[in-house]
Amino acid sequence: MEGETMSENHVVNAISPPASVREQEEATAQVDAESQLMYRIERPVYNETLIRSRLLHRKEKSSSLRQRLAQHFRCSSARARAAVFSFLPILTWLPSYPVKQYLLSDVVSGLSTGVVQLPQGLAYAMLAAVPPVYGLYSSFYPVLLYTFFGTSRHISVGTFAVISLMIGGVAVREAPDSMFLLPVNGSNTYVLNVEARDARRVQVAVVLSTLVGIIQFLLGLLRFGFVAIYLTEPLVRGFTTAAAVHVVVSQLKYLLGVKTQRFSGPLAVIYSAKAVLSDIANTNVATFIVGLLSIVFLYGIKVLNERLKKKLSIPIPGEIFVVIVSTGVSYGMSLASGYEVDVVGKIPTGLLPPTIPQFSLSPILVTDAFAIAIVGFSMGISLAKIFALKYGYKVDGNQELLALGLCNFISSFFQTFAITCSMSRSLVQESTGGKTQIAGLLSSLVVLLVVVAIGFLFQPLPQTALAAIIMVNLLGMFKQFRDIPSLWRTSKIELAIWLVAFVASVLLGLDYGLLVAMAFAILTVIYRTQSPKSSILGHVPNTGLYFDVEEYEEAHEYDGIRIFYSNSSIYFANSDIYVNALKEKTGVYPENLQTAQKAQQKLQRKKNSNQKSPLKYDEQGVTHKALPSDHMMPEQRNGRLEDGHSCSDAEEEQGEETVVLETLCPVHSIILDWTSVCFIDSVGAKAVKQVIKEFSAVDVQVVVAGCSRALLSELDTLQFFTGVVTPEMVFPTVHDALLRCQHLNSQRAAAHPDRSTC
Repeated sequence: MEGETMSENHVVNAISPPASVREQEEATAQVDAESQLMYRIERPVYNETLIRSRLLHRKEKSSSLRQRLAQHFRCSSARARAAVFSFLPILTWLPSYPVKQYLLSDVVSGLSTGVVQLPQGLAYAMLAAVPPVYGLYSSFYPVLLYTFFGTSRHISVGTFAVISLMIGGVAVREAPDSMFLLPVNGSNTYVLNVEARDARRVQVAVVLSTLVGIIQFLLGLLRFGFVAIYLTEPLVRGFTTAAAVHVVVSQLKYLLGVKTQRFSGPLAVIYSAKAVLSDIANTNVATFIVGLLSIVFLYGIKVLNERLKKKLSIPIPGEIFVVIVSTGVSYGMSLASGYEVDVVGKIPTGLLPPTIPQFSLSPILVTDAFAIAIVGFSMGISLAKIFALKYGYKVDGNQELLALGLCNFISSFFQTFAITCSMSRSLVQESTGGKTQIAGLLSSLVVLLVVVAIGFLFQPLPQTALAAIIMVNLLGMFKQFRDIPSLWRTSKIELAIWLVAFVASVLLGLDYGLLVAMAFAILTVIYRTQSPKSSILGHVPNTGLYFDVEEYEEAHEYDGIRIFYSNSSIYFANSDIYVNALKEKTGVYPENLQTAQKAQQKLQRKKNSNQKSPLKYDEQGVTHKALPSDHMMPEQRNGRLEDGHSCSDAEEEQGEETVVLETLCPVHSIILDWTSVCFIDSVGAKAVKQVIKEFSAVDVQVVVAGCSRALLSELDTLQFFTGVVTPEMVFPTVHDALLRCQHLNSQRAAAHPDRSTC
């Protein structure tokens, strides 16, 4: 091999073909080299009985259940240390933090992310139906806590549009405007008590955040980090696209400056759009101009950042420019008083003291809290895994649940609403060079500075500018409509999941829409198992490989043997489908064969009785004289038999006998390829066992091949190997089963040479 390699290198240096040609030649050479690798194994044909008696012996369990439980719950200094480091990941990386290499990058990234987090916190508080200052609180406490408990180095936790909108829907539902209308001087005129309404909605949002934190923390303790797998990518993308539609519609009234009611529940998006369009004649022109200019500026900055992202070390923070400029214009031109432009209003200076949430609201919020907890975790873990894969570190899903749970639970005592990670801020944190959670810590300090020192400066900030920030940040979600043609080409089922998640979430609301989408996704899994792909396999000569005979011309069947393959497990939902597919693909229907055999036996008995020599009876007694075989009775000459049947009837019976003989089964063996069967339940085992009995009754033997050891253990537990089904009928490979069936058929043919077999 060394000489050949050296020779090849010499030729390459001498001729120097193009790189693409060299790569093609190397790939061809590699394929040729691999095709020369061969293995030869000569062994007897194994079945499960031989494997259990000669090849495999289970290991003796060295410990009892009590000993294993004691070992599992045993406490030691090493295990305690590991538990502490797992619960507080900051202890694993902070002591070895490379200050010279990472600190500057984390500082720049933290300041850049904090500048983006500030306007988003104010804006997303509007989605949550609470005063803007609570968005700042939610951008400080959870971000600070995640530094200690989180495992992702690049995601930016805090306020997020989808979660804020879900919280706002619950807050509006539990504290609608109609609850806070006060009569004016005993007349029929009512005025809205905004302060009481906002206070009630803050209570709802805070309790909801507490429940979300408890649910996430408990799921983390129970190691339920896998729950995110039930929110498939098409479901999440369809759901977030629908959320973007809800958000844009909800922000139209702020963009236009019209006063409309905020709706929640099914068809809320339609009612909201209808209310805005019906009142569009009352649009505040100044509000609309400020909002439109903000949208144009932000979109231009977004396009510029995208085109120059390789040249710009730090993205241009368009949001903070909009906040500063619009606040200055609003203050200088007195937009609030002179042009009736809605502004943020009072922003208290400093942090609020901790208070206990009003837990009496918990019973009516548990369902909503569970939905928000799952969606929030799914958003966070999916983005965290993307960054972890890109930068080569590990993210623990269970620890992320614990981290988000603690962030939401502890922060709720300081008047925050539920949070998760934000894609736009995470991309900013990553693109500006963020290395560790220190960047997130510094971004939270930027928000703290605003809350403690200069928050009052943003009181003239127009709400339409915040609406513009929200809308422009949702452009990425609307780009997810591009998934539709891609999914149409690749997977119709995933396209259906995307569309159902989108339509249901738009029409029914985000909470009910999510439930419908998850239920539909689970139904698609059931549908796939109930509609497996079944085929008959054939052998590719001289390979020991078996493939679908309808798809590959090299695959050939053996006479009298059918190899049935189905790419699904066998359980109560598809056991009947499996059995029906088996009969259809193999062309063997035991019930029809049994009927045919009975008809054949009946015709055979008639034939035997007709072949007996006729006897002549004399009036004086029986003469026992045999008549010649060509003797014809007088009745036969007249076309009638003694029993009254015509000759044509006899011919029909002979034809029927011929048809029955032709319909008897040409198959003597069926091999069930179970290499794709992951599990089987009692219903599936009974169905398979019953069909094996039916085939056995018509002299068609059924064997099983390719069972995993785990599946065999399940079959033992289900007492599958009893009666006509024995371990001798189970083989480790399809080839073992095929050789065994051929051998048994040849033995049967030798024992009954007069019996026609295939």
